[in-house]
Formats: sequence, C-alpha cells, structure tokens
Amino acid sequence: MIQKILVANRGEIAVRIIRSARGLGIRTVLAASEADAESYAAHLADEVRSIGPAPASKSYLDVAAVLRAATESGCDAVHPGYGFLSENASFAKAATDSGLTWIGPPASAIELMGNKAQARQAAKKAGVPTLRGSDGPVTEGADALAIAAEVGYPLVVKASAGGGGRGIRLVTEEGDLESTISIARAEAQAAFGDPAVYLEQFVAKARHVEVQILGDGQRVIHIGDRDCSLQRRQQKIVEEAPAPGLPDHVRNTILQSSIDLGLQCGYEGLGTIEFLYDPDAEEAAFIEMNTRLQVEHPVTEMITGLDLVREQILVARDRSLRLQQEDIRFSGHAFEFRINAEDPDNGFMPSPGTLQRLDWPGGPGVRVDSGVVSGSVVAPFYDSLLAKLIVWDSSREEVIARSAHALREVHIEGVKTTLPLLKSLLEREEVLSAQHHSKFIESTPELLGALT
Repeated sequence: MIQKILVANRGEIAVRIIRSARGLGIRTVLAASEADAESYAAHLADEVRSIGPAPASKSYLDVAAVLRAATESGCDAVHPGYGFLSENASFAKAATDSGLTWIGPPASAIELMGNKAQARQAAKKAGVPTLRGSDGPVTEGADALAIAAEVGYPLVVKASAGGGGRGIRLVTEEGDLESTISIARAEAQAAFGDPAVYLEQFVAKARHVEVQILGDGQRVIHIGDRDCSLQRRQQKIVEEAPAPGLPDHVRNTILQSSIDLGLQCGYEGLGTIEFLYDPDAEEAAFIEMNTRLQVEHPVTEMITGLDLVREQILVARDRSLRLQQEDIRFSGHAFEFRINAEDPDNGFMPSPGTLQRLDWPGGPGVRVDSGVVSGSVVAPFYDSLLAKLIVWDSSREEVIARSAHALREVHIEGVKTTLPLLKSLLEREEVLSAQHHSKFIESTPELLGALT
C-alpha cells in the first residue's frame, strides 16, 4: 500500500499530484526548494521538506537531497511529475533501490526511450511507422554523407539524448552537413552529457500528434490522441484532443502502434508516443516517446472523465490495470492553453514578479490547473508556466468559442503573460480550420510582431 508520497516537483503539477493523492486518502510530502517554501503547493501538502537553495541544480535536480527528503519523512513512494528528474533513469533506479515505489515506468524503459536513436530502433522493431533516417548515431565523414543522401534533404540532426524540442538542427544542403553534425555533437555534449546525434527526415508543415498510453507491464491500453502543433521554439503552447482532421486509417495506425510499442518495452504507468503527421501524404511517423506524465494530460482527462494522475498511482500501487480498452469512452473536444509569465513585447523573455491580481474564468467545461494564487511570487529560477486553462465542449467549433470567452475572462497583473498570443491564435483561420502546423507561429510573425 502507498500511504505517503513524496512529490518531487513544484508549481501546478505538484498541486495536481497532491489533490489526486488526497482523493485516494494518501498523504503527501512536498520536496521544495527554499524559493518554494511558501508556495501554494506547500500550503496544500501535508508536509514540506526543504531540498536546497532556489537553483534547480541545487534542489530539484539533486538526487541525494530528494531521496533524503523521502526517507526522512517516512514516504513509501515518489512521484516525479514532469520535467526535472521525471525521465532520469538513474533517479528512478535509486528510488526503487531505496525501497520507494516509483510512480512511473521502470528505469529500463526510461533509459531505452530516453535515447532517441535507440527509441527509433525500438519503434521500428515494434512495427511503428518511422521517418527515414540513420539506424543509429552518426559522426562527420563519408558514412554520414552517404546516409544523408539516402534520407534526402532537408533533414534534421538530432541529439540522441535530447528532448523537449532541444538538440535539433536543420540541414538544407549537403555542404552544411558535416559542420552541423560537429556543432550538434558539441551542443549535445554540453546540454545532455552525450554527444551522440542521428539523422532524420524533415517534414515541412508537419503536425505534431501524440497518443496517451497506460500500461502495467503486461497490458497496455491507449487513452486517445492529441494535437500539439501550436508551438513556439519547439515548445508547446496550445494542445487539443482529439487531434482534428486525422483520417481514420492514420488515427487507427498511431493508436495501435503505440500500444504495440508499449507492449514491446513492458511499459508501466503513463507514457506518450509522439508522431509527426504529414497532411499531404496522410502519413504519421514516430519521433519519440515521453516516459512520464505530460503537461497536456488534462485535455485527455476532459474528453474521457479520467484522473490520469490517479491512474498512475493505482498502477504503481497495484501493479495492474483496473481499466480495459473498452472502458475508455471519448466525449466532445478539449483545448489546453499554457499561460506563461513571459513578455510578448520583449522577445517572450521570462517576466518574474509578484502576482498582484489573478482572476480565472469559471463555468461549465472550464478548468484551471495552477500553482499560483494572488500574492504569489513568480521566481526567475524555473519554467515560466503560471497555469493551464483547459476548456471542453461538445464539438471543436463550440469549444473554440467557449475558449475565446474564457481567455477574455483571465486577468493577471504584476507580470507580463502570453495571453495576447493565445487570444490571437483563436482568431486565425488556419487554427479555426485545423490547417496549422508545428512551424505556424514562427511563419506568421504578424501574430504579435517578430516572435524572436
């Protein structure tokens, strides 16, 4: 039995985990940096344990400090949320070796899917459609040139250990390949501690779609698909479920192949299989797997009625799925809008400060997941996400109208936010007709001037 969970995270996802655990009668301990000692999540948790100074490298990324907080507070489980140590295989193994229940996939799955080149090979082995690319890491030289010629230009050089849209460089012609590989290898080593890179086909104007899966090591089910194509600098801004405009054969392929990949790696807990969808070719291809809870999981919850964090905890506790595929029912359409403390007039630089006013919308079909309240201090040390506005209605057209009204009801004072961009997106015909793609914002500078 899980009786007390260490929440190894902060902000809105810490609040989310605490509330789901409370619903199961499980106590929570928040592992908090000094900057978060008086946060909203800290007030909600049953206990708070300091894990170090404000910088994440000295607190949320300090494995020893996090594990010490768990053992000293008598926790029997740890939930890593997303970001920080959530996809750190060494941390997952250390937690398990310490006798803690890890609320997530086994370290072996995190390690396998965390290496993008290895994940690509695993996907191919499971029969998941993949983009043309190298079979493994490449370095400068004749072999790379030959592989690139076979893949075709333009192509991308990707860091094997990359993630979150980082470690990706575009190559449009052969003459730039070797220098790009050299630069990408150096960047990968500096950012991820691993210089390995691989080559992959580039799809212009692709949509980013993904499939939510849940497994217990023996069985895997899917919980539908999402579209996450509205991005800036390869960071998601708006997500929706289900993915609009997918042909039935594409949707069926990505749903079933995601299950197949989960079965192949004995997957436990929640995971997300990400694909690039080419509308012109009506084909989707695997790009990576995220072995954790996703930021955008609420849109899936809104169309299924499930509490995915609760399901995570139950699988970790019982080692078995309580749900069958036929138990998953889908209703309506949902959007999620990420509201970040960033300044649109200053290149979207982070905008720390004190929240002097914070008004959220309400009403049927409207939900706000937030880690802040009026008076909260937005620190400069962490991700700038303030809240997620999630809106549901019976159809995509209706939820877009409801979302526009909800966004107008949000009032935030004390920091700059991305609200102007979110409102502008819902006025674009490309978004209304689901003709947008993952490079849409960068290719539409009139949205808010030069998005640099």
